[in-house]
Amino acid sequence: MEANLTMVYDQIIARNPGEAEFHQAVREVFDTLGPVMARNPQYTEAAVLERICEPERQIIFRVPWQDDQGRVQINRGFRVEFNSALGPYKGGLRFHRSVYLGIIKFLGFEQIFKNSLTGLPIGGGKGGSDFDPHGRSDGEIMRFCQSFMTELARHIGPNTDVPAGDIGVGGREIGYMFGQYRRITNRYDAGVLTGKGLTWGGSLVRTEATGYGLVMFTQRMLQTRGLDFAGRRIAISGSGNVAIYATEKAQEFGGEVITCSDSAGYVVDEAGIDLDLLKQVKEIERGRVSDYAMRRGSSAKFVPGGSVWDVPAEVALPCATQNEVREDDAVTLLKNGVKAVAEGANMPCTPGAIAAFSKAGILYAPGKASNAGGVATSGLEMQQNASRDSWSFEYTEDKLADIMANIHDTCSETAAEYGHAGDYVMGANIAGFIKVADAVIAQGLI
Repeated sequence: MEANLTMVYDQIIARNPGEAEFHQAVREVFDTLGPVMARNPQYTEAAVLERICEPERQIIFRVPWQDDQGRVQINRGFRVEFNSALGPYKGGLRFHRSVYLGIIKFLGFEQIFKNSLTGLPIGGGKGGSDFDPHGRSDGEIMRFCQSFMTELARHIGPNTDVPAGDIGVGGREIGYMFGQYRRITNRYDAGVLTGKGLTWGGSLVRTEATGYGLVMFTQRMLQTRGLDFAGRRIAISGSGNVAIYATEKAQEFGGEVITCSDSAGYVVDEAGIDLDLLKQVKEIERGRVSDYAMRRGSSAKFVPGGSVWDVPAEVALPCATQNEVREDDAVTLLKNGVKAVAEGANMPCTPGAIAAFSKAGILYAPGKASNAGGVATSGLEMQQNASRDSWSFEYTEDKLADIMANIHDTCSETAAEYGHAGDYVMGANIAGFIKVADAVIAQGLI
């Protein structure tokens, strides 16, 4: 990192103590911005870095609710409205016991650049709670979501801040929150939340979008080296929404997906993941990947604990959570012949892992580029809500494919322009940053 960037970075660390994930996200961006800051001195003069790294608004609130036994429970809610230079804040809500301010700020910071890369007029934000929906009844989840939205409702709106889902927040949770928002406001603002049900303002392809977009981006990246998915072994981590639909699209492209995982361990299925069975276990029964292995038969093996990245594969798509691919995992992947790694989760690769991939010269795509399909299709849902329209699956998927192709090409061309051809990290960071930085300067000192 260059000296002037180091000084700003040190100030950010001092102002935000104890937020390791946020520090990591800022560092990853700052490490690539030297060339663009040297070429554009107005960014330094206008303190653009300092302004982008300081959220416009941070909201923390109490969420009281009652469990099925009548006990009062207290959780903490968050919404970090990070940057609105390009449009209303846009970003998901995460319900997970690991959530604290540093996680939300890291996710919101990444969201600024991800949303910029989509080309859509949306700013960056993120939110959530340390509430864990696992093992909770529908009634408990409804009561929590209603309490959470009772506070959040005053801070959001179709032209202000538009949340969506993330880990722990799917269609069920979005439904409960949307209902409470309507109840409080007495308005049917369909555009206030995305990821809604198809019969009440949702968009086709939204469920599939992050996983589909990840594979679309990766396919285009592979093609730069004369490769594609056809016939290749693919390791995917996770078994939630992103992993399932990345598996679906990769299989459609002719790839052989052989893994899935959850917090208890991972499955290797040498016959290829049975997508219908995985959807049954995870989406309908809300079961574990060990249940999948037990019902799949002899081709599948469940490995408790361990690392899914020990499984030899030519393409790796981490789709679980942040910092799941460590440097030693990267070394193992490279030893086993991996040719491309693309992030389906947010920041799943540690700095050491990214450095190993870069040194080896393999294809590597950061999440702010490769997993932008989810927020892109949320933006398309907002367009449909604003016009009170509904698009077909094929039309919406074509729009998603165009957006992912444009993101890929923008990252590739920007990296080449700054003398780092093939470096998708640099291309994504610089391209996303320039658009936001120019808007920040144009709108004055706010």
